[in-house]
This record gives sequence, C-alpha cells and structure tokens, in this order.
Amino acid sequence: MLKNKGKLRSLAVAVFSAVFLLAGCGQSSTSSDSQKPKERIITDSVGQKVKIPDKINKIADSWPAHNEMITMLGAGDKIVATISTPKSVPWLYKVNPHMKNATTVFTNSTVNTEQLLNKKPDIIFMPTNSKIKNKLTELGVPAVQLNYTDFDSMKKVVKLTGEILGGDSVKKADDYNSYLDSKLKMVTDRTSKIPDGQKPRVLHIISFSPLTVDGRNTIIDSWIKAAGGVNVAASDIDGNMKDASMEQILKWNPDVIIVGSNTTDDRKSAVSEINKLSNNSVWSQINAVKNKKVYINPTGAFLWDRYGAEEALQIQWASKTLHPNEFRDLDMVKETQNFYKSFLNYNLTSEEANKILNGQAPD
Repeated sequence: MLKNKGKLRSLAVAVFSAVFLLAGCGQSSTSSDSQKPKERIITDSVGQKVKIPDKINKIADSWPAHNEMITMLGAGDKIVATISTPKSVPWLYKVNPHMKNATTVFTNSTVNTEQLLNKKPDIIFMPTNSKIKNKLTELGVPAVQLNYTDFDSMKKVVKLTGEILGGDSVKKADDYNSYLDSKLKMVTDRTSKIPDGQKPRVLHIISFSPLTVDGRNTIIDSWIKAAGGVNVAASDIDGNMKDASMEQILKWNPDVIIVGSNTTDDRKSAVSEINKLSNNSVWSQINAVKNKKVYINPTGAFLWDRYGAEEALQIQWASKTLHPNEFRDLDMVKETQNFYKSFLNYNLTSEEANKILNGQAPD
C-alpha cells in the first residue's frame, strides 16, 4: 500500500512538473509575441501594399506638400527628416515650430541616406514621381508613395495618411475632407451657373525663367475649373510645371494670369515684379496684362496652388478673384484665420492673414 502511494506521489509530481514547464513555455512565447511590434498593411497611391508599424512615432517626408498635411493631421511633432527648410516654407516653420527639430535630408533629386537612417524613421512618405524612389525603397524602411491630381484623389490621400498615422489623425482627416467638400459645394453651386462664354481664360505660371506652366491632369486645372475658369494651357499641355513658349502664350491670350508666389523670387527672371509685365513689349500684348488681371497666388504653410492642405482655401480665393461679384460675401481674411485655427492649431492675426493672401513671408 505504501509502495502504491509513493508511486502515485511520484506520478503527481511528474505531471505537475510537465504542466509547469508547458505553462512556462507558453508564457515565454506569449511574452515574446507581445514584445514584437504590431504591423499592418496599407495600399498606397500606386496600388503597392506596404507593411507599416501599427504605431508611427518618427516620420521622414520627402514630399514638400505632405509635410503640411502631416502637421494638419496632428503629427507635425513626429517629422524627424524632411525636404523642407525654413526658407522654402517659412509659414510652416512658424505654425509648426517642431519642424526646427527635423533634419533636411532630401532634395528633389538626392537623399542623404546616412542622416536619414540615423533618424530611425518608422515610415517614409514620398511622391509617386520621386527621382529618389529606388534609393528610398532599398533602405528597409516602409516607403509609402502618394499622389493626387484632383479633389477626389486628394481626399483619398488625406484619408489614407490619417489612417496610417492613427489615433486622432483619423478624425482630423475626416474633418478636413468634410470642410473641403463643403467649400467645393459652396463654390461650384455658384460657378456652375456661369455660362461657359463668361468664364475667364486662365493661365497659371510657376516660373518665368524658364517659362513654365500647368496643364491638364493637375490639381491646378481642378481648382481653375472649380473656381469658374478655363485653363488655357490644358488644351495643349499635360501635367505639372511644363515648359511653354512665348508664342504659345500669345496664342492662348489668357484673360487672367495667376503667378506662383515664389516666381518673383527668381533673380534670373526677366520679370521680378508682375507690374513690370505691362512695360514688356511682348507681355503687354496679352489681355490679362492689358486689363491688369495678373495676380500673385497666396502662400501659407505651403503654396496654396500646389497640392497642399490649403487647396481648400485656394478654391475660395480663386473663385473670388475670377468672379468678385458672385463672391462679395466671402471674406478671405476671416476664412484664412478660421482655417488656421481649426486645422493648423494656430491663431493668425489679420495682419498675418493678409501677408499670406499677398504671398508674403512672415516677419
């Protein structure tokens, strides 16, 4: 009897030890799994599936316009590597002082990979036409390509960026898209009633030296149409920042010329001030110059006319510029102030808002 009890006791100890060991092994595996960073898969603008960390703490952004979008979505303090500089986008650095802690490692055609990797980004954002795409995709850091050419694809990029960033950024993206929709509706409800024959023919110039314009399949073409204008370059030119001849511009003979705010900073340009166009024997032949309808485009945390979050303000400014009588009730100073407070968490003074509307840098 005692011998049987001893056997039972030994068997119980063996079973308990085995269960304990199995439990320990299971606990070790669970602990290991919990320590492994969670990942998820997103699909970027080119249809590429990219595995990204579930939580984004450090961001590298090589698309100039997207740095503003990241800021708008509440993650401006996470940008550690950028293409921007205080000189290129001074308002962004004023609105988001965290930008001063980011290292400028990108240009449009180069990247300092050593500095970039030293920053240990969790993700890299880049435009789909990036000249450094191959270098960036070889670094072992999740690289997301983004692009849009109209307002529908823009809203998709805003939504996708919000989802990638997670947390409050998801709601911020939805709020922005709702605002953009409401302003597009407000503008197009009025401009759609304007007969085609009364819509001004508009030329958007980004550079005078060389002479560079924006054609169809661009966000520029989209806001010109929404604002009740006709993009004269769209008939002959496809894409952004395309070379044009003076002969083409004379042939187009636009009623309105809108000039990118950084155009007049080019000291090589023959036209350093738009009011000098009327003194030029060739430019003075164009209707827009004859009738003094040449305008500098506003610039804020990014260029309003080029792929930034302030496209929502651009459509309103352009509408009032092209059709002042139809938009007499639109106060662009107040609208700009409200936008900055709501989406960029910055209280603009009326003086600062006027500087932005006049394409001027902050003090």
